[in-house]
Amino acid sequence: MRLGLIFLVLGYVMSQFYRAFLAVLTPALEADLGATSSDLAFASGLWFFVFAAMQIPVGSALDRFGPRITVAVLFAVGGAGGAFVFGIAQTPTHIAFAMALIGIGCSPVLMAGYYIFAKVYPPAVFATLAGAFIGIGSLGNLASSAPMAWAVEAFGWRESMIFLAVVSLIVAVVLWFMVKDPPKSDGTAAKGSVLDVLKIRALWFIIPLTFVCYAPAAGLRGLWIGPYGAEVFGADTSLIGTMTLVMALAMIVGNFAYGPLDRILGTRKWVIFWGNALGAAGCLVLAFLPDTSGVWTATILLGLVGLFGSSYPMIMAHARPFFPSHLTGRGVTLMNLFSIGGAGIMQFVTGRIMASLQLDPSTAPVAYQLLFAFYGLLICCGLAIYVFSTDRTD
Repeated sequence: MRLGLIFLVLGYVMSQFYRAFLAVLTPALEADLGATSSDLAFASGLWFFVFAAMQIPVGSALDRFGPRITVAVLFAVGGAGGAFVFGIAQTPTHIAFAMALIGIGCSPVLMAGYYIFAKVYPPAVFATLAGAFIGIGSLGNLASSAPMAWAVEAFGWRESMIFLAVVSLIVAVVLWFMVKDPPKSDGTAAKGSVLDVLKIRALWFIIPLTFVCYAPAAGLRGLWIGPYGAEVFGADTSLIGTMTLVMALAMIVGNFAYGPLDRILGTRKWVIFWGNALGAAGCLVLAFLPDTSGVWTATILLGLVGLFGSSYPMIMAHARPFFPSHLTGRGVTLMNLFSIGGAGIMQFVTGRIMASLQLDPSTAPVAYQLLFAFYGLLICCGLAIYVFSTDRTD
């Protein structure tokens, strides 16, 4: 089981990479394919949208067939296949199609790990294991920043993507042989549906924050940090890689830091609440910060947004005790649907917002300030509902 989890983490490294690497490729894709920021926002949003839509069938597959078949097949077809299509893309439409395929491939990886944690390990350590899984997997987020920028400059973006397609296929084959399915607890695993999970009243106050909490970190790190650095501060590919590296490191630290806090402080609700409140504050400070403050001040603030915006494992731990045992797969994937789906929808929304505001280079600073304000207020809305949730620890 442990060896299988190690390789699942490796698959999640690839998943984290694929959700964030577009920010670094922005200049190259604009030059070679004529892809605009709006085109890339659509492609990135499509990754999140498809990933989210896949959570319903993935949840059913985990409960019925187990994680081994689910993750290996989808990662081979979607992850490797999508990276190959990306490498041979000729238009922005091809990029969008490739990102949709990659979203399918990445959709079961994290949930397979969480399914195993929920079935095999003590409930009290779920948040710590979940945070560590994402924290280690976030090395992919790290690799998609400065290292990807260096690879693109040294070898070209097409060659880099073909290489990633080969690596993804190898990972899928390894997952097929190494992942072990946990034993089923009873004969009811095939019964029930995601609608039964939605009927759990305690989740109604957790889901709204789940829908919005990941959107700022995912949107800024995966998409907008590149155009923001280039259009507001004149950053080149190398400097954009450094900016994304700082934010990626902050998100890794955040995932590890959130994990044990519920056991240390004796609460999950208030760890989540105040962490996201600080993340919202970071967005609002960026919203009111003039572009003349400098690229490094902005980078530090973006890092803080990534640090405090990494509450996802703790939110999953908060929701998990409310799931019936036979609906564990459907429960964790439903929460993931709202998290990733919210991030994807906000990619589309922010893409439209920025397309309507950035009429010429002189309007770029104001447009990004409005973008940051939107993200900050979004989190505040989620917190206004979440404050009424029921605290739950193990």
